[in-house]
Formats: sequence, C-alpha cells, structure tokens
Amino acid sequence: MEVWHRHLGPPRGHKFSLGLRHADGVLVAVAIAGRPVARGLDDGCTLEVTRLASDGTPNACSRLLAASWRAAKALG
Repeated sequence: MEVWHRHLGPPRGHKFSLGLRHADGVLVAVAIAGRPVARGLDDGCTLEVTRLASDGTPNACSRLLAASWRAAKALG
C-alpha cells in the first residue's frame, strides 16, 4: 500500500476491499471502502471509497467503483 500511496497514510479500517485482475491473473487495481471520513456523513448507512489505485489499465477504476456500489447496495 505504501508503494502506491506514498502521499497518504494507511486508511483507518474498512468495510470491504476489492481487486481487479487482468485476464492473465495480474492484479491491476484495488479499492477500499469504509466509513465516510467526514463525521457529518457518517450516518451508519453511507460508505465511501477511501482508496482507489490502479496501474493505468483502461476502465479499471470505473469497474471498481461500479463493483463497490453493487457491493455496498448488497450489504444494505
């Protein structure tokens, strides 16, 4: 994590993490979803993607954001 996010400290916990692999099995992007950073938005029903990183693979971030939304919706 520190290699990809040198300018940010580690996130303080999370609800779930997702990864995206290329067809050859190489991990190309990751997303971490957790409680909102802003206290005013932390209502117990809101999740925030606190980290999103990729190696530049086209559409990787969009795919992970969509998957994060589906996972959050499935969690209720």
